[in-house]
Amino acid sequence: MRSIALLCMLLLAGPALSADRTARQVFDQEIERNAVQAAVWGIPVVNYDLMRQEMLEKTPGKVGQVIYWGRPLDWRNQTLTPNPDALYFMVFFSTKDGPVVLDLPPAEEKASFNGNIVTAWQLPLEDAGLLGYDKGKGGKFVVLPPGYTDKLPDGFIPLQSEVYGGYMLFRSNLASHGDADVHASIDYGKKLKVYPLSAAANPPETVFSDVKDVLFDSTIRWDASFFDNLNRVVQEEPWISRDRVMIDQLKSIGIEKDKPFEPDRHTKSLLTKGIKEAEALLEAKYDAGLPPFFSEKSRWTFPAYPDLIKAMQSDFAEQDAYPVDHRGVAYSYAYIGIKRLGAGQFYAISIRDKDGNAFDGGKTYRLHVPGNVPVQQYWSVTAYDRQTHALIKNVARASRSSQIPELVKNGDGSVDLYFGPKAPKGKGTNWVPTDPKRQFELMFRAYGPTKEFFDKKWVLSDVVRVAAP
Repeated sequence: MRSIALLCMLLLAGPALSADRTARQVFDQEIERNAVQAAVWGIPVVNYDLMRQEMLEKTPGKVGQVIYWGRPLDWRNQTLTPNPDALYFMVFFSTKDGPVVLDLPPAEEKASFNGNIVTAWQLPLEDAGLLGYDKGKGGKFVVLPPGYTDKLPDGFIPLQSEVYGGYMLFRSNLASHGDADVHASIDYGKKLKVYPLSAAANPPETVFSDVKDVLFDSTIRWDASFFDNLNRVVQEEPWISRDRVMIDQLKSIGIEKDKPFEPDRHTKSLLTKGIKEAEALLEAKYDAGLPPFFSEKSRWTFPAYPDLIKAMQSDFAEQDAYPVDHRGVAYSYAYIGIKRLGAGQFYAISIRDKDGNAFDGGKTYRLHVPGNVPVQQYWSVTAYDRQTHALIKNVARASRSSQIPELVKNGDGSVDLYFGPKAPKGKGTNWVPTDPKRQFELMFRAYGPTKEFFDKKWVLSDVVRVAAP
């Protein structure tokens, strides 16, 4: 009799247990799925916060101060696709205590800069410098906190931000990589000033810290720590109206404003699965290729999806467009936002050779750069690690540039560049080393591109594989 009673109890409990088990699976799937979406949506601010935390944890620099690299960037700078042919100055700012002034110097006879000012979301506020808003005149750019309505004093350039945090990237241009030109570029960069608007009548001295010897690694961490960075910014910044749909999705993974983010072991395992799925998704989209630039079959592509470029230049104001997925891809391999892409600078990316094969660091390749490149400033080509999108570690140099006096030119003014683990015989000056154990990718930079560049009257050749030296 007891056996029959027990059997009846188990039969009655069975469906409930099965339902509970199914519900748990469904809720776990929700967390994992929302973690993927949160990663794709939040990668611009995580990218920003990783750089900021590297500054705070590894350098003397603080928010409102300037860190700079006192030589052309080498592999110790592990930011995403940086330019090793300019002197980098970077300042992180916060307007929680009021507007912040970025007082930028005018161009000089042998000195100029290209600058970009962005929010914590890396939404471009303005481009500055020789080909920026100020056209080389310099200016006092003022980043305003959300909701700021006070009138500014005459002579200040207002930049209204949706959030409190942000940063500026100031590239002090180089005449060459020679010591004298590097020192001149540093001296010029140190003419920029950062101070609160409230102290404009008597600005304090701007603090500069040289971080050239710091291993500055802000590459994306594809693990559960990604969500710690995301939570930090969510706690600091106000919600932007267009992003309020994410409030509940983030809550489901444990990120909620004014509450601690303390996922248990099980939730952390789901977040780890989610971030790995996001990594695979973004990588697959990047590997599928961006739209070609120079021709329909060119292996050189736009630096980002055209709809994203358009949306960022309009401050995401279009009613029927919000390319969050494309933004997620872009900030998985790059950082900074450019207000007027093509005015001061333009980039083209190549991840495959002419035959459509991925670049192999153990093989040798040649890039033919036709003469008379239509730029007002300079052009360069940089090799990056294909997986991390940062400069290839432990190599002597990362790029070749038209600023290099010793660059060997052909009789018609064109240049042949080589990429591979060893320099072809007699080609060392025009060679960029690669890691034979890793794949790589290339970025072509045009600073001050002219109309001829965008009319495609000048076309950059595809990269071809050549016999090993």
